[in-house]
Amino acid sequence: MSAIKVTWLGHAAFEVVSPGGTKLLIDPFLAQNPATPPAFKALGRYRPDAILVSHSHFDHSADAVAIARTTGAPIIGTFDYVSGLDLPERQAMGGNVGGVIPAGEMKVHFVPAMHSSSPGGRPVGYVLACPDGRSIYHTGDTWIFSDMALIQEIHRPTLILLNVGGGPYTEDPATGALAVRKYFTPEAIVPMHFGTFPALATEADVRAAFREDRRLVVLKPGETRDF
Repeated sequence: MSAIKVTWLGHAAFEVVSPGGTKLLIDPFLAQNPATPPAFKALGRYRPDAILVSHSHFDHSADAVAIARTTGAPIIGTFDYVSGLDLPERQAMGGNVGGVIPAGEMKVHFVPAMHSSSPGGRPVGYVLACPDGRSIYHTGDTWIFSDMALIQEIHRPTLILLNVGGGPYTEDPATGALAVRKYFTPEAIVPMHFGTFPALATEADVRAAFREDRRLVVLKPGETRDF
């Protein structure tokens, strides 16, 4: 079975390369991201097949349009968000919760997130489904919510890219750990959205919250791991 390659670019930004070679860039806040290593800040290095944006806040969407205009890659996001980006129609791939958009051999499923998104409709998470049955759940910015049980029942994610930032904005590491224990059965958990700004949780906070969970995989920004 071919690997899924996941590179954490800092904060909620990831590059995911599917077993078939499809490159998906998620929540590209890069050039001004204090957690992104210098070598990864140059937008010209990215050649995604599609760009996914979970919601319109700058720390998730800042570089999406610039990369789309340079590369011709489509932006996948809520209809309300992508329709306001002044991109060619073929690059504005809008959807909403429950919808699915193909990206190479992958299927990008829109799922709920408990947050805000203004302007640009509602926040979402994404489940990236591989033809071999594996899937990656990027939670976006969220708090724990009971419909996570349905995300598990329908999609059964094997890898979760989990928001654990805490502070005044999103769920903290302990709540993220509770969400996994209560609702999910992944093979691996990659925490995100921590350590970027002083108000957010630290790596030590994350490790303490997940101390008994051997599925936790803490990446350094710029690090790639095969799953």
